[in-house]
Amino acid sequence: MIKLGVNSVLFNPHDLETAMRHVALAGYDGIELSAIKGMCEHVDLDNWQAQVKTIKAMAEEFGLELLSMEEAALDEERLAKAFDAAVALGVPVVNIGPGGKSDVEEDFERRTDLMAKMAERAEAAGVTLCVKAHVKASIYSTATTLRVMEKIASPAFGIDMDPSHIHRGGENPAEALPAVLSRVRHIHIRDCKGRGPSPGAPADQACGRGEIDLMGYCRAMVDGGYDGPACLEVIGAKELDLSAQAIIAAESYGYLNACLKALGGR
Repeated sequence: MIKLGVNSVLFNPHDLETAMRHVALAGYDGIELSAIKGMCEHVDLDNWQAQVKTIKAMAEEFGLELLSMEEAALDEERLAKAFDAAVALGVPVVNIGPGGKSDVEEDFERRTDLMAKMAERAEAAGVTLCVKAHVKASIYSTATTLRVMEKIASPAFGIDMDPSHIHRGGENPAEALPAVLSRVRHIHIRDCKGRGPSPGAPADQACGRGEIDLMGYCRAMVDGGYDGPACLEVIGAKELDLSAQAIIAAESYGYLNACLKALGGR
């Protein structure tokens, strides 16, 4: 069964307990812990040991699985801490962006070399490191995703397939997903209007409000046998009040849950 979650960044600047309570109220199976430096650090990777007991207790209280963690940066020191924190928390996946610039070969080689190194460390720790194609970054398309899949063979390295970035890159995510699905271990999901480059207003990132064929994307997930987490990731919601953030989460759950149930994925 595909499990639905929310990246806690949606509920920035509220604390993690508030985020978990509202994610649970919306009906989700679990949560992705945000450890994004400078944006939302619900997990403080410089002091994660002090948070483990509390985070586990809150997850149990609200009936949420700890589906993943987003560290975001391809940074050796922070990723090493993220892997240790993930093991202690029982989080199976740590997500990053690729960094670098599109179509700069030196950036692609340098960044993917570092990914390969960190995938070895993830494998030793017993977690999975996932990267997603990102607008304007060194990995930004299906073609560049396939390149990194070919380069890094480690079973601890996977793809975090975000339809919003693929859509804003000019592709159809529903058609692109099958090409990379064999290595997809996590899905970030949101909607958007237009081709960006930004994903747009937070409300327009709610699933079903934009123009991405998310029903087709869900069909590709189910038809391809994907059974990992799909976590709503909405950015830029810091200025919204809590009720607006909760509405985005609840509306997106209703849309995704209905699509996946109709397709036999839940």
